[in-house]
Amino acid sequence: MSTSRHPVALQLEGIVGGKTRLLATVMGLSLVDGIFPALVLAGALDTTIGIVQVGLLVFGGSATVAVILAEMDGTHRQIIASVALVGVGVVVLAAIEAAIAPTIESILDTHRFERAAAIVIAAVAAKTASARVGEYLPRPAVVVGIGLLVSLDLSNPQLALATDLSLVAKAAAAAAVGAIFALLVAIAGPQLRQRMDVDRFRFGSAVALGLLALSIVGIIEVNSAPLAVMAVSAILALDPSAGDGQPVDTPTEHADAAD
Repeated sequence: MSTSRHPVALQLEGIVGGKTRLLATVMGLSLVDGIFPALVLAGALDTTIGIVQVGLLVFGGSATVAVILAEMDGTHRQIIASVALVGVGVVVLAAIEAAIAPTIESILDTHRFERAAAIVIAAVAAKTASARVGEYLPRPAVVVGIGLLVSLDLSNPQLALATDLSLVAKAAAAAAVGAIFALLVAIAGPQLRQRMDVDRFRFGSAVALGLLALSIVGIIEVNSAPLAVMAVSAILALDPSAGDGQPVDTPTEHADAAD
């Protein structure tokens, strides 16, 4: 069932090349486009629900699922190893970004930057829902670049590391949630490929990302609504009866046949 060509993943594949690098780009995109630092500075990781929500939506969203199920090749064990390696790297980078958050905050007007990050998340949500709609929207990097220029405040720059180790721990925990989610998808890959409709899941993820963007700028108080939307989308995307009585077509079988 999981034959989806995720719009965001498909766009990135032509740029980075290689399935593992594609997964690393998808999972680590928020670390370089300004979304994750903005969420850290906005207090999105202050609660346990917030940590889980950011981890699942930002690091382990539908693009991650689509890449693992529909793009990655090799044996089942190789896919799991690749996903685990990417996950470790994402956790380390997330902790580093949280550690330099005070420096980022000292040179930015965080309120303006939060709005730019919200626009990026909304753009990613639109691209996730429809590749055609995404053609008319600016690239996330362009939005972040403009947001950085508008948000720069060099009146009192400070080179400092986060003294609050709990902030670093929360950032690492959020990334770990996304990494564990990706690893579970890889482990259950042979079954999910037969029973999961990735297109249904990505539409629900797009709605969840949209709600997260609205919550960042304070337009609405959604609390755990994005997480609930994502959970419902995952349930609706599953068809337990699909694939019954049929051989499971997995990358492992292709690799074994080639051997």
